[in-house]
This record gives sequence, structure tokens and C-alpha cells, in this order.
Amino acid sequence: MPMSDTGSGNRKPLRSEAWFARQDKMGFYYRSWLRNRGFPQDQFEGRPVIGICNTWSELTPCNSHFRTLAEHVRWGVLDAGGFPLEFPVMSLGETMLRPTAMLFRNLASMDVEESIRGNPLDGVVLLMGCDKTTPSLLMGAASVDLPSIGVSGGPMLRGIHCGKPIGSGTNTISMSEQLRAGQITLAEFHEAEADMHRSHGHCMTMGTASTMACMVEALGVGLPGNAAIPAVDARRNLLAREAGRRIVQMVKDGVALSQILTREAFENAIRINAGIGGSTNAVIHLIAIARRAGVDLSLDDWDRLGRELPCLADLMPSGRYLMEDFFEAGGLPVVIREFAEHGLLNRGAMTVNGRTLWENNAQAACWKREVIHPFDEPFKRDAGIAVLRGNLAPDGAVIKPSAASPHLMRHTGRAVVFESIEDLHRRISDDSLDIDERSVMVLKYCGPKGYPGMAEVGNMPLPPKLLKRGITDLVRISDARMSGTAYGTVVLHVAPEAAAGGPLALVENGDPITLDVPARRLELEVDVAELARRRAAWRAPEPHAARGYAKLYVDHVLQASDGADLDFLVGRSGARVPRDNH
Repeated sequence: MPMSDTGSGNRKPLRSEAWFARQDKMGFYYRSWLRNRGFPQDQFEGRPVIGICNTWSELTPCNSHFRTLAEHVRWGVLDAGGFPLEFPVMSLGETMLRPTAMLFRNLASMDVEESIRGNPLDGVVLLMGCDKTTPSLLMGAASVDLPSIGVSGGPMLRGIHCGKPIGSGTNTISMSEQLRAGQITLAEFHEAEADMHRSHGHCMTMGTASTMACMVEALGVGLPGNAAIPAVDARRNLLAREAGRRIVQMVKDGVALSQILTREAFENAIRINAGIGGSTNAVIHLIAIARRAGVDLSLDDWDRLGRELPCLADLMPSGRYLMEDFFEAGGLPVVIREFAEHGLLNRGAMTVNGRTLWENNAQAACWKREVIHPFDEPFKRDAGIAVLRGNLAPDGAVIKPSAASPHLMRHTGRAVVFESIEDLHRRISDDSLDIDERSVMVLKYCGPKGYPGMAEVGNMPLPPKLLKRGITDLVRISDARMSGTAYGTVVLHVAPEAAAGGPLALVENGDPITLDVPARRLELEVDVAELARRRAAWRAPEPHAARGYAKLYVDHVLQASDGADLDFLVGRSGARVPRDNH
């Protein structure tokens, strides 16, 4: 049976036809080796080939249901007349992977980019769930710029312990503090482990996974409702099937990812992040994704667009409820509608379903106002990510006001310095540690180069001797990140980092540090001459690796303020068909 004439009519040739429409030796290779699965000849005749990019892994518990999700995408692609081909890429499990999944975000993005570009794909559906799988897939796909849709795996069902809701990460932290303070037993701690995570899905708090799922929807890369449908709800599978159908039409219409990932889309996402009380990790990830798409997003954009915005969602870690409650209340469409009605969003931003953001969400109804508050009566009034600058963070640092203690938002205290994460672990439980409720905890060498990978250790545990006195928060400052499920008055992403010679490396015990969140200031109150003396004596730490990806990473990673991408990956190379292999 001859192949269809790719040049006939008005149809633009498909990218995959550079493989499958050939009537020569290589065409034989491309078609014949796939036909060992029983594909008929007409499967290769003008049908859009859709890649299903799957991050399923038993080492990534958040994504453990993705085999099923991929099948629903496959059925949707077949419904619409496409040709689905699933492929795996590196999966990043935040809970298992050492030293931190963030070290490998950029590596996974390279896997995604090269897998898409090197194969006969016309469009791709990206299956993403655990924290770093979402940005890595979006970064890789943005660098290729084919038609793409993101499908998040969805949050777990709410945790229930002793008849009360508990949230992944957030209550892990609080219960570990209770254990350290002697307020609960080890047996109670173990019981909560089984009670907290009781279904497939990612964290059900507004941590980084849920935040990034919301960002996928706010950016327009995911279908409406993508963010909050629980992983085990049948409607999650329905959304996957609809994504499979829609991607085929996107290929036929020639809608590339760059037509969705516009500056207007990123500005919308920054504001929506405030509305949901989203994770500080979104700052790094959105900057990295934007710059892969050719949009020069910066910390200044976060400060300009996200300042003094209300948080509408009463969700852990900032509030009381969980993602299942958020979904039942109406989900992200309600937040989008509230913000758009008050003139804060670019209503005309296009989304993957062919409609504008406003058209998708104009009729969104809220069913539980205790979970999603109205704009004029918000859960918290000033909740956007605050960008701090000063002599301690010349290139910026961030704090999440909605998760911080109001009485510490303006604070001056003496530094208690930990030179590494090992130093912190070694000394934090020592009752002789010279620290009180006025102190400012400082952790060094945990940034992109310093850890390496910028681990989620910025929300340092408090000393047991303070916990036993009922003190639950201190100002904490580092070049690290913190989990999106964490809380506290925690200053993060200090740039330049200590390992790159930033001023954080020069802080010593007893130095006065001033945090002034309303004024967006972070100052080390030390004389300029003294800092110069310390600078002259400072020596860079030894490299973490002499070979492999870790060396490549440390040699080329950008600072947190620039998205912590590798310098040679910024921008996109497009979807050009690679050279033939004959």
C-alpha cells in the first residue's frame, strides 16, 4: 500500500513524515521496526505522531499511577486520529533522590529536549507530577517548541490522622518538631506516616508540586481543571483523554508551545502564584522555563507583578485546607476569575484548548468560600513572593510572607552561623548553642553550586531548647531552597550564593542582620572595611565533583536569580529534524 502524497492539498507536511513518508531504505527502517507491534500501514499515512512523555517511576511515588494516565492519553490520541507513541524520560522523585532532585532538573530537561527533537514526533503530551518533573518537562519542551500539553498527575487524597486532616510535608515538619520536643511518641510518629499518604498522587498541600500544577494551568499549557483534580478521581483520567484528543488538533492547527508561553502568560502565572499562596520554588522554575521560551523573566518581574497581592486560598502550609478541598471548592478557575475580574490578569492570553484564559474561567463558581475567599475579603492580604535586596543579597533573595510570622517581618538580630548543612545537623540539638528567640539563623554553602543542587534545607529546624519553650519560628536566612510545603520566616535563594563568593559567605556569629520585608531589605550591619578584610581572607570551597554530570552542573549552573539553569541551555534550538542516520 503506497504512502499518501504529502504534498497534495493544503495540508502542511507533518514533521514525522521526514521519517515515515520516505520510500527508501531508511523509510523501510523507520516503518518496519515499529510494525513489530502490529501497526497497520495506514498508521503511517498522514497521522500526527504524538509523543507521550512519561515520568512514571517506582522511585517517584508521586507519579506511581502514570502508566494508567498514559493509557488514557493514548486513547484520546487514537480518538482524534493520531498515532500515540509513549517514551520515558528521567523521573525526579523529590522524596527519594539524593542529594536533591533539583540537582538533576536540568539534566532531565536535556533528556526531554533531546528525546522530543530526535524522534519522529509532531506534538507531545507531558505527564508531570512530583516537584521537578513539571519544570524539567516544560523546560525541555520549550526548547524544542512543538505543540505541547501538560497533564499533571494530581494531588493525593487528604491525609487523616486521629480524625483530623494532615498535609504532606507541612505536618511532616510540624510532627518532626513535636517529636524532637518530646510532645509525641515515636509510635505516634510512625502511625502518622501511614495516615498521611493514602493514595496515588503528589503532595496534597500547596507545596511545589501543587503550585507547579497550578502554574501549568495558569500559563495555559494545561487544560482547565488540570491543577486540582485528585489523582484517583476519574475526572483526572478524563482530563488526560481530553488532552490526547486536543494535542492532535493542535498539531493540525500548528499551535507551537511558544504561542502559549508568552510574556503575558508568565505575568498571569506570577500573580496567580500569589493568589494561591504558592511555593517560593515557583520563582526559580518559572524564570528557567521562561528563558527557555525566549521570555526574559526576572526577579524584578516577580517583585513588580507579585507585590501586595492577596492570597485567596486557605491551604496548607499557609492555611488549614488541602488540595482535595480546593478542588471541591472550585479549584484554580475560581482564583483566576477573581483576579481577572479585578484587572490583574491578561485575559486574552491563549491556552492549549484554543480559548483565552478568560473564556475558560469567566463562569467559574466557588462552592466553598471558607476554602477560596473572595478577592475583597482575602484569606491573607499581602501574600505575593517578596523579593529582598541589600548588601547581603545584591542579586536578590525571596521570602513567602503568607507562610511567615507577622512579628518577624521587621526584625534585627544577631547571626547564629552554620557553615554547612552538616554543621547545622551537628550543633542544632546542642543545649549549649548560643541562640535565643531574637537570633537570626544563617546557613551557608547550600546554593546551586554549594550543595550542589540547592537542596530544600533553608527551613532549618529550630533548636529543641527553644521548641520546649514554645518558640515556633525564627528568622532563617540561606542560599538554599525550602519545600513548598514548609512554613516560617525563611529568607531563601540569597544571590550570589556563598560558594560563588556572595556576601553570605562573609557572615560571622554575632553579626547584626536586619530583615525588613515591607521595605524589601536584607542588610548585614557590618562595616564596609571589615567586610573587605573578610573578603580578602575568604577562599572558595573545593569543587564537589571532578567528573560526570555533577561537574558539568557546578561548572555551568546559573545563580538562583537567573533560574539555576545551565548557561548553555538558556533559549531554544527549535524542532529542526536531526541529520539522517544512514
